[in-house]
Amino acid sequence: MDLNLNLLPHKPGVYIMRNVAGTIIYVGKAKNINSRVHQYFQTGAENSRGWKIPSLVPLIAKIDFIVCLSERDALLLENKLIKRYQPFFNSMLKDDKTYPSIRLSVQEDFPRLSVVRKHKEDGAKYFGPYPQVSNIKGLLRFLWQSKLITLRPCKWSFSLTKPLEERKINGCIYYHTGQCPAPCCGKISYKDYHIAVKRAEMFLEGNFSDFEKELKTEMELASKEMRYEDAAKCRDVISGMEHMKERVAVSEYKDDKLAHKMQAAEKLKRLSNILGSEKIIRHIEAFDNSHLYGKEPVGGMVCFVDGEKYKAHYRRFKIRSPLPQTGGDDFLMMRECVGVRIKQILNLPLEQRPDLFLIDGGKGQLSFAMQAVKQAGLEIKVISLAKREEEIFVPGREDSIKLEKSDPALRLIMEIRDEVHRFAITYHRLLRNKKLFETKK
Repeated sequence: MDLNLNLLPHKPGVYIMRNVAGTIIYVGKAKNINSRVHQYFQTGAENSRGWKIPSLVPLIAKIDFIVCLSERDALLLENKLIKRYQPFFNSMLKDDKTYPSIRLSVQEDFPRLSVVRKHKEDGAKYFGPYPQVSNIKGLLRFLWQSKLITLRPCKWSFSLTKPLEERKINGCIYYHTGQCPAPCCGKISYKDYHIAVKRAEMFLEGNFSDFEKELKTEMELASKEMRYEDAAKCRDVISGMEHMKERVAVSEYKDDKLAHKMQAAEKLKRLSNILGSEKIIRHIEAFDNSHLYGKEPVGGMVCFVDGEKYKAHYRRFKIRSPLPQTGGDDFLMMRECVGVRIKQILNLPLEQRPDLFLIDGGKGQLSFAMQAVKQAGLEIKVISLAKREEEIFVPGREDSIKLEKSDPALRLIMEIRDEVHRFAITYHRLLRNKKLFETKK
């Protein structure tokens, strides 16, 4: 198929295949989504994994994808999606006896297609299994009506040596309405009928390229021999196949929650790499303080887990340390806020403790925050983010880390920094307005 698969990323993740009704029919995982999905549409792919690919490919109408951090994450997400949506071609790995297949009776002189639920050792060829029997019957009806597959639709049994009784031919509605090639009464030769059988095989095996090539050759021959009606039939079939090629679309999976989680995971992975963390930083707590010339001094702490706000862990602090009469002391206030939070953290199990402290400020705020960390003996990564140039400061490092404004890691910590700033200043204004109200009384 001529698909625009370049939209698929060269990253680990999950690909989701849907039919024309939008139903998810298969979910798969891959180390490289682009390469894996390409394999489904390569020449010879129909022979690589038994029945699945030739049965699956003709039903695909759309391919979605979700990028994951690793192949392991893709495996976990694949299992989650399979459990949620129970796609037909995933469930078929466990049981293929209760779903319909297409049977082509090639052991007969004049083979026909039928829908069956069991495969027998009877010399016939079986394609499938496929999803719901109503869908597969509709597909066969479409192929027959559009002349893509022109085999007899009747159930009569006859052969070259045992012709069909004339009374049965006369009573056949398909014969009288011209909907059947009618090999029973010689309207089509044995040779020409088996050309149609071969086409049906190629189509059901997913071998569209050979099918189309053969049709084009026949169309050209029919045109040269001035059999224009036959040439027009070939043209219409080729046109129908082109339409089938165009019905497959590729796009990013738009389950908002899952897509957002994947983006957050990318940001956390990037931040972890920048900070040299041996594990993914998942739990981040950020600190800021607020006051007006030393009046109503407060601190705020917000918590993000897996890139999401975790408001149950937000904390507000009233500053108790004596401050200069002429104004506040941001450094001292930061040390107090961090120190109070550390006392709370030390009572938590290790798995509930944060992976990173983010300080709103520059080297000065970072230095005083580290005093509280060292005094408590807490092992934790600490960084600060200065607003002016959006520089990241790390303890023990002279120069700052400067990232592009579009960097996912910087965007994440800026989001967290802005949230803690909002949280702290909102608390300060609340206390200030309360104090103003009490003064007026």
